[in-house]
Amino acid sequence: MLSQVKGSSLPLSSCKLEADRAMATSKVNSSRISLDMERIAEWILSQGIPSDVVVKVGEASFPLHKFMLVAKCNYIRKLVMESRERDLTRIDLSNIPGGAAIFKKAVEFCYGVNFEITVQNAVPLRCAAEYLQMTDHSCEENLVGRTEDLLSHVGLSSLSGSLKVLKSCEDVLPLAEELKIVDRCIDVASLKVCKEVDFPSRAPKNWWMEELTILDATFFGRIIRAMRDRGAKTAALAGAIMKYTERNLRDLVRDHSGNGNGSSAPTDPNLMTGQGELVKSIVELLPPEKAAFPINFLCCLLRYAIYLNSSIGCKKELEKRIVALLQQVTVDDLLVLSFTYDGERLFDLESVRRIITGFVEKQKSLAIFNAIDLTEVCSSYMQRVAKIVDMYLGEIAIYSDLDISKFNGIANLVPKGARKVDDDLYRAVDIYLKAHPNLDELEREKVCSVLDPLKLSGEARLHASQNKRLPVQIVLHALYYDQLKLRSAPSESHNKQDSATTRSQVLADVSLVRENEELRSELTMMKMYISDLQKRHGAKSLQRRPTFFSSMSKTLGKLNPFRHGSKDTSNMVDDSEEVKKPRRRRFSIS
Repeated sequence: MLSQVKGSSLPLSSCKLEADRAMATSKVNSSRISLDMERIAEWILSQGIPSDVVVKVGEASFPLHKFMLVAKCNYIRKLVMESRERDLTRIDLSNIPGGAAIFKKAVEFCYGVNFEITVQNAVPLRCAAEYLQMTDHSCEENLVGRTEDLLSHVGLSSLSGSLKVLKSCEDVLPLAEELKIVDRCIDVASLKVCKEVDFPSRAPKNWWMEELTILDATFFGRIIRAMRDRGAKTAALAGAIMKYTERNLRDLVRDHSGNGNGSSAPTDPNLMTGQGELVKSIVELLPPEKAAFPINFLCCLLRYAIYLNSSIGCKKELEKRIVALLQQVTVDDLLVLSFTYDGERLFDLESVRRIITGFVEKQKSLAIFNAIDLTEVCSSYMQRVAKIVDMYLGEIAIYSDLDISKFNGIANLVPKGARKVDDDLYRAVDIYLKAHPNLDELEREKVCSVLDPLKLSGEARLHASQNKRLPVQIVLHALYYDQLKLRSAPSESHNKQDSATTRSQVLADVSLVRENEELRSELTMMKMYISDLQKRHGAKSLQRRPTFFSSMSKTLGKLNPFRHGSKDTSNMVDDSEEVKKPRRRRFSIS
C-alpha cells in the first residue's frame, strides 16, 4: 500500500509543475501583450492616426480608437459587437461614475499613459473600471485589479487614508456601496478610532476628532454607530459629535449680541434645508446619557434647530436634554435661545418657557415624592434657576417688543418659595418700566404684580420708596414694611410674629391707606369743582338780593324779647349795650 501511495504521488507533482509552468507562461504572454499594446498606443499617438469612434461623456467628447478601447474595456467591446450599425462611430457614456475627468483617466490607462492612482481617485477609478468592465478577465493587470491593490495596501491601512477613501465615495454612490467599499472603510475607521481612544498613538490624543469632520453627516453617523457597537466610551462619542457640529455649523455660531464667526445669516433656501437636515442627523446621534453634553452646546444646537425650522421632534428632544441640566444654565445660555440671528430683536421665548416649565414640573414631582411643600421649601437647584430667570428677565426687559403678558408669564413660572429675596426681579421690573415709559398706572401695577415687596432687601426697599416709576401701591408696601420693621425691632428677640399673619395685616392696612388716599383725592376734586363754579358765576351771583319780607323779619328780630334766652322783660336792653354774663365763682370748703 505504501508503495502504491508513493507511486501515485509522482503524477500529481508533475501535474502541479505543469500548471505552474502554464500560469507563468500565461503571465509572460499577458505581459508581452500589454507591452505590445503600449507600443501600439505610442505608435498611434505618434503617427496621428485619425480616430474611428467618438465617446460622449456629459458635455465632453473624446475622439478615440476602438482597437485600444475594446482591448481592455469589455463593456465597449460588447457595444461594438452587439451594435446594429455596421460601423459604430458614436458611444454615449454619460452615466459613467466620476464623469468626464475619471473617464479621461481610464482612457489614459487604456492607451498605456502613465498616471498616479491616489487614495483620492482610487474609488472613482474603481467604480469607473467596474462600469466599463475593465477586469482581469479582459486583460491582465487591468484597472480593477490596480485600484483594488491600492485600496487594500494603502488606502485602508491607516485611519487618515480610510477616511479620505470614504470621503471620495460620496461622489460615486450608490456603486461604491454595491462594491462594499463604504462598508470596508467604515469598519477600518471605527476600529482604528476605538484603538486611538483606548491607546492614543500621538498628541493631542483627540486628533482623530478633527479627521472625522471631513465626512458628510451620513458617513459620520455610520462611523459613530459603529464605534458605539464596538463599545466606545460615551465621552469620546460626545466629543466627536461636538467637534463635528462646531466645524460644520460654524456660520451659525453667534452669541446673543450678534457677534460671531459668521458675517451674515444664511438665506439660501437650499443651504438652510441642508443645514436643517444636518442638525436633525446630529440630534439622532446623541447618546442616551443626558449629561453627556454641556448645556451651552445643547442650547446652541437648539438655537440652530429653531432658526433652521427643524422638526418638532428634534426640538423637543433638545429641550428635554436641557431640562435635565437646567441647574447648570447661565444667563447667556438662555439668551442664545431668545434672539434673532443678528441679535437685534427677540425671536423665540416659547422654548425658554417650555424649558423652565419642564424643570419646575420635574422639581414638583421630586417634592411630591419626598413629601415636601414646594411653596415653602425649594431645592438649591430651584433657587439657582429662579435667580437665573430673574437675571434673564433683566436682560430682555429693555426690548420694546416684549409685552407685559410675556414678561409676567416667564416671571410667574418660578414658584414663589424659590425666591428668598426679590431684588433681581425688582431690578428686572424697574428696567422694564424704564424701557416702557408710556405705560399707564394700571399697566405698571400689572407689571409689578409679580413682585413681593416684603421680600425686598433694605437697600431695594429704600430704592423702591424713592422710585417714581413704581405705582403708589408698591411704594406704600415698601414704606409700611419699613415702619413695621422699625416698630417690631425692640421686641423681635422676644416675640416673633408669624409671617403669614404679618403679611395679611400689612395688606389690610395698605388697603385702608389706599382708600383714604382715594377719599382725599375725591375731596380735592370737589374743592376744585366749587372753586371753578365761583370763578365762573362770580361772587355777586351767589348772593341773594334783600326783599321786603327779609328786611321786615330782621327788624322784628331786633325787637324779640326772647332772643337772649330769658322771658323776663326787665332784662331787655338795647342792641348797642353789651350783655354781661354772670361770673362763675368757685366755692371752696374754707
